[in-house]
This record gives sequence, C-alpha cells and structure tokens, in this order.
Amino acid sequence: MQYLESLLSRINSYFWDGPMLIILSLFHLYFTVHTRCVQRKLLKGIRYSVTGTITDSEKIKTETKTVQKNSSPKNESTTPTKKVSGMMALTTTLAATLGTGNIIGVSSAIYLGGPGALFWCFLTGVFGMATSYAECFLSILHRRKNADGSYCGGPMVVLYDRLNKKWLSRIYAGAVVFAACCMSCSTQSRAFADAAVSFGLPRIPVGIGLALLVGLVIVGGAGRIHKFCIRLVPVMGGLFLFCCALILGKNITYLPGAIGLMLRSAFSAKAVTVGTLSGAFMGALRYGVTRGLFTNEAGLGTAAIAAADAETPNPQTQALISMTATFWDTVVICALTGLAILTTALAAPGLMEGFSMNELTTAAFLHLSVAGPPLLNLCLMAFAFATLTGWSYFGEKATIFLIGERGIFCYKTFYIVMIFLGTVLSMSFIWELTDFANLFLAIPNLFALFLLRRDITCK
Repeated sequence: MQYLESLLSRINSYFWDGPMLIILSLFHLYFTVHTRCVQRKLLKGIRYSVTGTITDSEKIKTETKTVQKNSSPKNESTTPTKKVSGMMALTTTLAATLGTGNIIGVSSAIYLGGPGALFWCFLTGVFGMATSYAECFLSILHRRKNADGSYCGGPMVVLYDRLNKKWLSRIYAGAVVFAACCMSCSTQSRAFADAAVSFGLPRIPVGIGLALLVGLVIVGGAGRIHKFCIRLVPVMGGLFLFCCALILGKNITYLPGAIGLMLRSAFSAKAVTVGTLSGAFMGALRYGVTRGLFTNEAGLGTAAIAAADAETPNPQTQALISMTATFWDTVVICALTGLAILTTALAAPGLMEGFSMNELTTAAFLHLSVAGPPLLNLCLMAFAFATLTGWSYFGEKATIFLIGERGIFCYKTFYIVMIFLGTVLSMSFIWELTDFANLFLAIPNLFALFLLRRDITCK
C-alpha cells in the first residue's frame, strides 16, 4: 500500500505540478479570448441566477440541441421529474465546490507560496470563469432529453453523442463515480468529523450521524438534492462571508498593506516576508494556481453535469449562470479568506506562530474573538456537508449514464458507507487517489472542449 501511495504521489506530482497546470491555464486564457472575455457578462449571469428570466432583446438564436432518449433499458426513467431552475443548478454546483478547500486550501497556498499565492489563486478564478462557461455551454447544447422531461448532460454525454468517443465517455463517467466516493465521501467526511471532535463529540457516532443525515437528503434523488442545496448554500456562504467581513473590518487599517504585500510577493524574485509567512514569484505562482484550479474545478467538467439539468431556453443563459459559481467560489470566498489571513498576519504577526499550513484561517478567526475558531468549525462542517450532497448528485448522474437507474441503490448505499469510513480512515492515500482520478476528469473534458471549441459562442 505504501508503495502504491508513493507511486501515485510521483505520478500526481509530475502531472499536476507541471503539464496539467500549464494546459488548464492555457485553456482558461484561450476561452477568455474565444468568448471575447465572457467575464464581462458576470453581472448579467448573477441577474439571471436571481430572476431566472431574460428579456426578448437578450435572447440568442442558438437553441439547445436535445437528443431524445433511446429505448435502451439503462436510459429509461419512470419517475416524473420537476423542472430544475438555473439557480438550483448553480447552488448544486456551489454545494460541491464550496468545500473545505476554500478554507484549508487558501491557508496552505499562503503558507507554502507566501502572500503572493493569493493573487494567482484569484487570477485563476477570474480566467477560469471562461472555461466554466465553455464546458457548461457544450453540456447544454448537446444534452439528452429524458422521457420524463428532465435532462441528462455533462462531458460524458458530449463525448458519447457528439464525438462518438464511447470508451472515453465511460472513462470520464467512471472517474466521476470514483472521485465522488473518494474525494467527497472520504475527505469531506473526515473534515466534518475533525471539526465535530473539536466540540468534544466522539468521532464514530459523528460518522454514523453524518452518514444518516446525508443519506436522508440523497435518498430523495436529484430533486431533493437541488431543493436542499438552494436552501443551504446561501446561508452557509453568507455566514462565512459575514465572518470574513468582520475580520477585515477589525483589521481595516491593515487592508491596503495586505494588498500591497500580496502584489509584491506575487512578482518578486526575492522572498517577501510577513511574520512566519514568506514567498517569492515561483512559489506563489505554483501554489496559487494549483489551489485555485482545485478549488473551483473549472476544466474538470463537473459543473456542466449540474448545468445540463436546468430548464433553460438556450445554452448561453445557463452557461452564464453556472459561470458565476467560479466567481463566488474562488474570486470572492477564497479572496476574502486570504485577505483575512494576510491582514491578521500584519495586525498580529506573532499569532500565526505555531499554526500549521492548514490552520492559518483558524488563526485569523481567533484574532476576531475567542468564539472565532468554534464559528469557523461550524462553517467547515456546513461546507463539508454541502460538498457531500453536491458530489453525490454528480456521482448519481454518472452512475445512471454507465449502468442505468438500476445502479442508483447500490451507488447510494456505497456512498453512505464511505461517508462513515471517511471519518476514521487516514487521508493521505485517499488524497493521492483523488488527484489521480482528477486526471481522468480533466483530460477527457479538455479533449472535448478542444475539438468542439467552435460550437461555443457568446453573443
């Protein structure tokens, strides 16, 4: 087992520390240019997500292509499905991406890459919005319409129906199921349990309770998951943003200095130091881009799975809505988390001493008040719970694509069991497996984006 973990670590380091980062960054830049900077339509996407409507003057000529479901048993559905709004699809995506990486990932990026890592993480989110738009646009354009009126889409459907790459579509769908059961169940349930233990709760009962609570949500199917996410995500995200705003309010006099420090560290050839935090250009670039890409998942295609479910008149509308997930996830939440850490490092440099790379956010919340760390742990638990529900949906869709609805019961049972096991298992090997599985999400998705890039428009 140790040899396998070491082997996976070397493979992941080779791909994710070099080629994949460059390829994903180039895709972000390409689609920014190809869509004529679709990021400029951010406010329109936010408005669509809130109102759910578009004016006649804003309608585009491109209409959604839908492929009627065939008569194969694995594609039949007998359960009537209610319509999924654009906001439901967005909050399901946010539930899956707003995980502990927003808290722990930013902390480790700044710890390892210095203050400048926050700048590159932010920039990755800005340009990543274009790739997110592109993959969601394709997913809606080439989705299938089910017999019950619902939709099925995502990179696996695009690969299967549009490109006729059936083997590659199955690899992608299998990687989604694997990533859901490893990354979501194991890593997020472990983070939830760790936070719960800080309140004096025993780990095993917490694991059982968490598995049962998530089970109650996901057993109700995609409809219940969408409804749950649209209620939880705004409250969860709002609470965390409010806490970060309080920290920044307390450290407001240090905010200009923190921004200046971030920019100097991002481009300086020599290390820029504040307290225990230090970093220069290469380290900031590497860890900032890496954490940014992993946090928002732009390029992995998972957001496109949720986007395809939405009842929308055209691909551009929902693609703009889904694009805002990257904005909220990386550009807003990660940026505010990072600034809370940097302003605290300037206001109380000694406070950061003794904290590990995953605990800098805890130090910032401790600077807020003694109630800060418990409040942060509550946010961590909410984020982890949301990710567990969101990724269960992605895995369910991929399972249906692979073996039909007859496989849902087995998938959900295994998913719930893995939630419990994740609270007690060691995470180092699971993280290596997850990073390895992400390769099989990114490569097929980017392959489809490249071949079908001319199908993607932004008017």
